[in-house]
Amino acid sequence: MNTQSINSNHNFCDFIMIEGGLLKHEIAMIKGAWKDEQARIAEISSSEKYDQSLRKSQVMGLPDTPSNMWIYNRLLDITKAYNQNCFGFDITGFGETLQIARYSEGDFFGWHLDFGAGEISHRKISLTVQLSDPDDYEGGDLQFMENNKIVSAPRTLGTIVIFPSFMLHRVTKITSGTRESIVGWVAGPPYR
Repeated sequence: MNTQSINSNHNFCDFIMIEGGLLKHEIAMIKGAWKDEQARIAEISSSEKYDQSLRKSQVMGLPDTPSNMWIYNRLLDITKAYNQNCFGFDITGFGETLQIARYSEGDFFGWHLDFGAGEISHRKISLTVQLSDPDDYEGGDLQFMENNKIVSAPRTLGTIVIFPSFMLHRVTKITSGTRESIVGWVAGPPYR
């Protein structure tokens, strides 16, 4: 039998939650970028048809224009730092445009992974940024399945949540109000 030395990652964590990661004036700038005419119904992936039983929400791309590069750079720097200390994944940068996600009354996203075959196979780290005040909506909790336990992310305005894209998570149904967030995926070469 040929055995190889395997390095263990003793700092690995399922998710990282950074409260106060963005400030109110920064959040206001991002929310000001929302354009109803550019919003689209959120899909599971572009290769699948829209299925309202799995997901119901709207998204709008936040292009990497010079006026938006500050948010791309900030989120990538934060993600790289936590990746180095916690995950240790081989990453290259954002593989897709950041999105602003909007969940209104009745909207939700059932249990899912952000990683999978095909066009989403390059996703290594997912992130979300809370753009809504927790008093602006009811329901709409970002939750993770950690072994056999459901864990809810903080709803504090400006909270950044970073997690491996293979982590099972959902957004519970909004019962009133509107929840907005940034969602994005840091990419890298295939796992090996």
